[in-house]
Amino acid sequence: MNTLPGRRTRVLVATTATAGMVLLAACTSTGDSGGGSKTAGGVELVKAGRLTTCTHLPYPPFQSEIDGKVQGFDVALIDLVADDLGVKQQILDTPFENFKTGAFLNSGECDLAAAGMTITEERKKNVDFSDPYFNATQAVLVAKDSGVGSLADVKAKNVKLGAQAQTTGEDYVKGQGYDPVSFESSDAVLNGLRTGQVKAVVIDYPVVQGWLKDKANADAFTVAEQIDTGEEYGFTVKKGNTALREAVNKALADAKADGTYKKLYEQWIGPYDESAASPAAS
Repeated sequence: MNTLPGRRTRVLVATTATAGMVLLAACTSTGDSGGGSKTAGGVELVKAGRLTTCTHLPYPPFQSEIDGKVQGFDVALIDLVADDLGVKQQILDTPFENFKTGAFLNSGECDLAAAGMTITEERKKNVDFSDPYFNATQAVLVAKDSGVGSLADVKAKNVKLGAQAQTTGEDYVKGQGYDPVSFESSDAVLNGLRTGQVKAVVIDYPVVQGWLKDKANADAFTVAEQIDTGEEYGFTVKKGNTALREAVNKALADAKADGTYKKLYEQWIGPYDESAASPAAS
C-alpha cells in the first residue's frame, strides 16, 4: 500500500482517515462541508458534500499522483459523477485486495471504488459493478534484448515472469501454468523489470502504454505480445446501492454521448479506440 506522510497544502490536502490510510483530494479541491445532509441527487453518501472514492495508487494512466494531485482516467470519469451529484470527489488510497472483498464499501469508508478493476463473476459476489467503461487486454512487456517474443517464450526459455499481485493478469498467467513473482503495485512491477528481478512482466496494456510514453522506457522495453482476455473495467459500489450505481452509469452514458469520454480517453489513454471505449453492458 502507498501512504503519503505529512499534511499537504495548496492543491492536495491530506487528512488521516484510518491507520495507514491517507485521504487524498482528487483533481477538484474539496472543503469540509461540516454537518448537513449526506444525500446528494438522491444518493446517500458516506460523508456530506463528498463522493469518497477508494483506489490503489499508483496505477497510471487510471490514477496516480501528478504534480501533487491524484489524476487519471478513472479520476476524471468519477469527477463527472461527483459533478452530477453537486459534490466534490475525494480519494482514499487502499490496498488492492480491498476491491475484491468490497471491505471499505461495506464499512462506510468509501462510496465507490475506481481502480482500473476488471469485472469478474467472483467479484460480483461482493460488490455491484457499474456498466463497463473500458475494454482491457494484457501485455507482455520485456527488455528489447531479452529474446522473448511471446508469453510462450517466457516458459520455453525459462524466463522469470512478474505480475501485479491480486490482479487478473496474475490470475491469467497462473491459470496458464506460470509461477510469477508478485509485486504490490504497478510501479513495483516496472521497477522489477528495470532492475532485473524479472525478465518479463504481464500487466494491463493501458498501463504499458503509459509507461512507453516515457522515452527511456520506450528505448529499453517493448511489448512482446498482447493477450485479449476479454476483460472489461467497471466501477463498484456497495451491494444494493442502486441509486449510486445508476448515477455512475448515467454519467458514463452522458460522457460517451456528448464527446467528453472521447476527450478524456485521448488525454489519458492515447488515440481513441472505439472498440475499447464501447464495451457491451454487463
